[in-house]
Amino acid sequence: MRRRRNRLNRKRKERTLRFLYHTRTGRALLKPLTCRPVSKAAGAFLDSSMSKPLIRPFVRKNRIDLQDFYAEDFHCFNDCFCRKIRDGLRPVDPDPRTLIAPCDGLLTVHPITGDTVLPVKQSRYTLPDLLEDEALAERYRDGLCLVFRLCVDHYHRYCYADSGMKSDNRFLPGKLHTVRPVALAAGPVFTQNCREVTVMDTQNFGPVTQVEVGAMLVGKIHNHHGAGPIVRGQEKGLFLYGGSTVILLLEKGRAALSPALLEASARGEETPVKMGQPIGQAI
Repeated sequence: MRRRRNRLNRKRKERTLRFLYHTRTGRALLKPLTCRPVSKAAGAFLDSSMSKPLIRPFVRKNRIDLQDFYAEDFHCFNDCFCRKIRDGLRPVDPDPRTLIAPCDGLLTVHPITGDTVLPVKQSRYTLPDLLEDEALAERYRDGLCLVFRLCVDHYHRYCYADSGMKSDNRFLPGKLHTVRPVALAAGPVFTQNCREVTVMDTQNFGPVTQVEVGAMLVGKIHNHHGAGPIVRGQEKGLFLYGGSTVILLLEKGRAALSPALLEASARGEETPVKMGQPIGQAI
């Protein structure tokens, strides 16, 4: 009965999103929902004690086992949403030349053809548009773009994929579309949503750029550190409420990814991964 109810809920959400993104009336209604003032207002509510009644239904609906997290005292809904997992439950692969997943999520890998990425359902976007930096985009010409899509039930903290040195985080303001595939099919939302760009000079994979992408009703992308040294597996930051995405850009010839992952991505399938697990090797 519960599985049937979950399937019906997913179908209802998909129908709603198709209406919003693929009909003229829906797009008119969508416009105010994707603007930053609406997201900030929603974020302010979810940061307040008034949002505490939402916690129990959210945990129950998404089958979250709070015993896996430090969950003694949630003062608001966002405390629950960005809860911290207990030590040892996201082990980092010990081989330093292994590329690890920087977060929990649904992963797809996309070859960059020139400066163009072609993710799900023919939604094209270019790296200069994503990064708003022509010179930085040129580094990743013909490289790899790894897209980690986080749903609301995923762990919403993320880490560094390798040790090295990092730049300051550069925030790019924008709108806040959902990152579900139905929205990606309607347009290049990764280049429209607000996002934060970090360039890392890593020990095993050369220049790696990580982009955190906010999504509908995500009030904040919060990164912990400015420019300086970083450690593989160290927590980089977190998202507040909403689905969201982490993107890793790798130069051509820097990493050999799992064949099973590449085959699934070629079929348009997303692969579930957890933060710290191996997804490839340094070349």
